[in-house]
Amino acid sequence: MRFVLLCLSLTLSATPSWSQEAIGLAAPDEISDSGLLQHILPRFSLKTGIKVVADENGRMSISTAPSGDPVFQRDGIVYHLQIEDDAKHSRFREWILSDIGKRTIESFAPAQGDPFNADIKVEIKQAEQVIDGDAALGQKLSLSLCGRCHVIGPQNRMNGLGSTPSFAVLRSLPDWSERFEAFFALNPHPSFTQVKDITPPFAIDRPPPIHPVEMTIEDLEAILAFVSVMQAADLGAPLELQ
Repeated sequence: MRFVLLCLSLTLSATPSWSQEAIGLAAPDEISDSGLLQHILPRFSLKTGIKVVADENGRMSISTAPSGDPVFQRDGIVYHLQIEDDAKHSRFREWILSDIGKRTIESFAPAQGDPFNADIKVEIKQAEQVIDGDAALGQKLSLSLCGRCHVIGPQNRMNGLGSTPSFAVLRSLPDWSERFEAFFALNPHPSFTQVKDITPPFAIDRPPPIHPVEMTIEDLEAILAFVSVMQAADLGAPLELQ
């Protein structure tokens, strides 16, 4: 009898405890109604001993908001998991993003509608940079101040230096804005460029080798505004620099 009780005690101690407080997981109606949560949550709880239940007021949530981790998609809609900074929450996150969690999601066959796809490939799009300034003025300034070396556009396509990248090529670079914002500090510009109240005057014994480029910070902002809206060169194909 003692042996039986000992075995029973060991068995119960190895079984996940269901007396612990459950963690709620909120989800949109289309997810709750599909039966997906009833399929995956018991499997997670049996695996880890951490009880997670569907709860519209839950501390974890699945939503279509772009914040959080993308966990599955259906009908072109990507659903994201949002959790608090908690060890148990992180355990659920790790599980649902694991291969086992993904297979569990994709093994669910809903009574209606398409199955869920857990193989999420999220395309990261860089937010468009909004720059204040007069783009039309920036185009004129670019031609008058920079056009003797750089090709600005069709207006001066035959006047730029062959060894100098065009504005369209520069615009295609991921750090184009940083390059333009600090161009006066990048060689060879310091030797002939003056930005009012920004750059120091030329040394008396080292005059500019060419007619200096002189501008204000407002002029530079206008040039940045113009470059921000111009068509970038396609660097995926061979370029013919004019």
